[in-house]
Amino acid sequence: MKRASKRIGVVAAMALALGFAGSVLAQQGSSAVVGGTTTDATSAGNENGGGMPQIQHEGAVSYVSGGVGIDESTALKRAEHQWPLAMRFTGPTADYLADVHVRIVGPQGADVLSTDSRGPYMLVKLPPGRYTVHARYKDEEQTRTVTVSSEPGARADFHWDIQ
Repeated sequence: MKRASKRIGVVAAMALALGFAGSVLAQQGSSAVVGGTTTDATSAGNENGGGMPQIQHEGAVSYVSGGVGIDESTALKRAEHQWPLAMRFTGPTADYLADVHVRIVGPQGADVLSTDSRGPYMLVKLPPGRYTVHARYKDEEQTRTVTVSSEPGARADFHWDIQ
């Protein structure tokens, strides 16, 4: 009988401890930030909603990249008409590519964005002007000149025939 009551006491203490731990975790998870952080570029539960990856910032430039999953690719394709510049990265037989290094040079010759895409789509908010986009996949770089106006619609598609 003593053994049984000790086990019940231990089980009750463990349940109580787990309850407190759950309460602490719940309080830590309720910050003012909705969804991911700026270091979390996934679409899982971020504040953009609808499968959109987290918006990133480099200086005055905002951008979003991704599209590996169907939710993200659908959301990015749907949103590309709202962004000044939309880019797409494909490989042989129209395979989607990720990890493409993108460098955008502004009208004054200075870099305005230097980052790696997290998927085949990248949307960028830039002020109007003429830009040079350098995209490097593996060791092969391609360059496109784009003119961004006050209306969304500039596009730059990059295709590599390398594996």
